Amino acid sequence: MLRSRLVFIASALAICAAPPAAGAQQSVAKPDTSGYVAANGVNYWFEIRGTGEPLLLLHGGLYTTDMFGPVLAKLAEHRRVIGIHLYGHGRTALGTRKISPVDMGRDLGIVLQKLGVRQVDVMGHSLGGSVAFQLAVQYPALVRRLVLVSTPYAQNGWFSEMLAQQAAVSGAMADALKDTPMYKSYAAVAPRPQDFPRLLDAMGEFMRQPYDWSASVKQLTMPVMLVYGDGDMVRPEHMVSFYHLLGGGLRDAGWMREHMSKNRLAILPNLTHYEIGAAPVLATTVLPFLDGEYSAKSPPGELHN
Repeated sequence: MLRSRLVFIASALAICAAPPAAGAQQSVAKPDTSGYVAANGVNYWFEIRGTGEPLLLLHGGLYTTDMFGPVLAKLAEHRRVIGIHLYGHGRTALGTRKISPVDMGRDLGIVLQKLGVRQVDVMGHSLGGSVAFQLAVQYPALVRRLVLVSTPYAQNGWFSEMLAQQAAVSGAMADALKDTPMYKSYAAVAPRPQDFPRLLDAMGEFMRQPYDWSASVKQLTMPVMLVYGDGDMVRPEHMVSFYHLLGGGLRDAGWMREHMSKNRLAILPNLTHYEIGAAPVLATTVLPFLDGEYSAKSPPGELHN
């Protein structure tokens, strides 16, 4: 009975949470720089690893940047990776505001500017992808390239059987989660671990709100890469619909790639919503795009090893 209850809870929260792969937490190196930056009354925790062109990396719900594990390590070999704990998550305290990707996107534009970042590539998973999307919509000149992992543009992008479970998320689940990595990772770093039930209430309220950002998709001017697992929680039809809204997949690209879209769609085999964030193939998939190798006019070069 308890096991089935935990499975239900994990599924209900999976719209924005993905458990890290085995050993992912141990594989994450300490940041080179870290601290707090204030934006609109929220003190956001940031962590910076690596050198090179900046990459903002945004985690899924109820976790932190550590959820990316080996992917974070690989990205930091090529980029100056800026990980930010989203509002109410990790070291960023939960205040009285609601969980809102629109608000967090607005906040992170200020955070980046205070960190001295003039332009940045952005990659986000699930909830982090929604925040990345809103950041790009609100600050198009700030975002150079955008990678959205396991992220729909509308609530109906999720498989329908999940919506009722997600609608049931609340603080009443907190005790059942006390022995899970989800809670333990939160309690290890949160300014107020006792806020965990309140965070679940806030996440449940967020997940019950309908949304459709299809009109905003067409406002994105930077190159965008969509990445999903073939066992993802996002419906395959929605993945293709998202790509269509971006102008991709509407016709043959042509012998000379003359009709090739600047945007990309990747569906990675044998991966679920819960696994893709820490799957090493994610890094090798996105790095060529971030480095500009997947241009519309020329074929891709060799992938990073």
